[in-house]
Amino acid sequence: MASLLLPPTATSSTLKHNNQILKLKPNNNAHATCNVFLSNSNHYRFNSAKCHALFDDVAKGLLESSSVGVDQFQRVTEGLSDMQRWVFLVFGGLTWIYLTARPGVLVGAIDAYLLAPLQLGLDNLSGRRNLKRSDFVVGDKLGEGSFGVVYSGVLLPKNVDVDVLQKRGRAKTTQLDAKSKDKVILKKVKVGIQGAEEFGDYEEWFNYRLSRAAPETCADFLGTFVADQTNSQFTKGGKWLVWKFEGDRTLADYMKDRNFPSNLESVMFGRVLQGVDSSKRNALIIKQIMRQIITSLRKIHDTGIVHRDVKPANLVVTKRGQIKLIDFGAATDLRIGKNYVPNRTLLDPDYCPPELYVLPEETPSPPPEPIAAFLSPLNSPDLFDMYSAGIVLLQMAIPSLRSPAALKNFNLELKTCGYDMKKWRDYTRLRPDLQILDSESSRGWDLATKLVSERGSLRRGRLSAAAALRHPYFLLGGDQAAAVLSKLNLNRK
Repeated sequence: MASLLLPPTATSSTLKHNNQILKLKPNNNAHATCNVFLSNSNHYRFNSAKCHALFDDVAKGLLESSSVGVDQFQRVTEGLSDMQRWVFLVFGGLTWIYLTARPGVLVGAIDAYLLAPLQLGLDNLSGRRNLKRSDFVVGDKLGEGSFGVVYSGVLLPKNVDVDVLQKRGRAKTTQLDAKSKDKVILKKVKVGIQGAEEFGDYEEWFNYRLSRAAPETCADFLGTFVADQTNSQFTKGGKWLVWKFEGDRTLADYMKDRNFPSNLESVMFGRVLQGVDSSKRNALIIKQIMRQIITSLRKIHDTGIVHRDVKPANLVVTKRGQIKLIDFGAATDLRIGKNYVPNRTLLDPDYCPPELYVLPEETPSPPPEPIAAFLSPLNSPDLFDMYSAGIVLLQMAIPSLRSPAALKNFNLELKTCGYDMKKWRDYTRLRPDLQILDSESSRGWDLATKLVSERGSLRRGRLSAAAALRHPYFLLGGDQAAAVLSKLNLNRK
């Protein structure tokens, strides 16, 4: 055993070519070996001097790197017995694997204690965190939730005073809003509503976190400001969050249209698909949407973040056909227990999985942050959001489930069936149209049954985001190929 921990005494390496084993040595014999190699191959016409130098450099480099690594290990474990060295080596390896396993305890620590302060410093220097009320013109109201109101808006040039602009009249403001390239989305955090201020702080924290770890999954977060006066739009002391404009329509808005999902065809693929019948086109559109949703979820889950409110209303569709997550006010970071309060939940019951909470119900409150971070790889946080993603898939593929009333009835029936989709299919009185899910050998239906389900005894019975992307439903890649083929057909014409 001791010999395994000592530097290797052999000074040669081997190379296999045309079923011949050639020995490479960092001495003059390597030149002979190189000549043998060249003389036995008609496929290579190298200069022999270059070949000799190449082999010498490679062999010496390998020997030097291995010697340095072993020497360092020996210095660290000096004075330990062979068994203790092996225990040290195995324990170190397992610790490294655990710390780098999802959701990344080590990476999370680096982000919290290095990248976050660095981002704060750079943002302060660049002025990104020095936004103020007069930097924006607030436009039309787009939506409202329990804790916030969302508006369209414009980021004004530095030489434009918003107060002077608004005195010129609403028409001038609207004209600037329509022409400006600096469109933004603003969310006003409600004042005087219990929990609203905390909600706004959490959403700010998670947006900054994702801007570092997975910026492509959500809208570009510009920062926040606090209103400095009270008027018809602002309340002094009220917080506002600002994002770059990505789109003013959510997946829920498109699903309200009777033409869904064909109304998203040109958005998702850039044009109408050619040579594909309508049912297959609809299936491809839904598959492309689901691929983007689950890909984004995989990325945020890898950072330890669980969205906890995945639904069509929180999925923005950009003009480039990208699906982005919004509204992280209910999100939690399981690495440190951020925003995890079991006794108070903002979860939408129509999309919420049967386990209700992210952590096991037997853990009613998160432990201290270091302990929560260390235990986070055991929680399988992605399984929570994946149930919600499965409900979104069912709503897109089954037209009768798109109304709020029908979705509530579905959830009641599913609960009666023990969250078993196969039993629900035989039990339901809703007469659902399963044509899209049953196409392609029922791959879509199989994926739905593995997302919309209870978690197993080890709390891992539902597909994770990474596992879902490996499901046969996505492996064929027809949705990705469709856009390319469509472009080729148009170019030929």
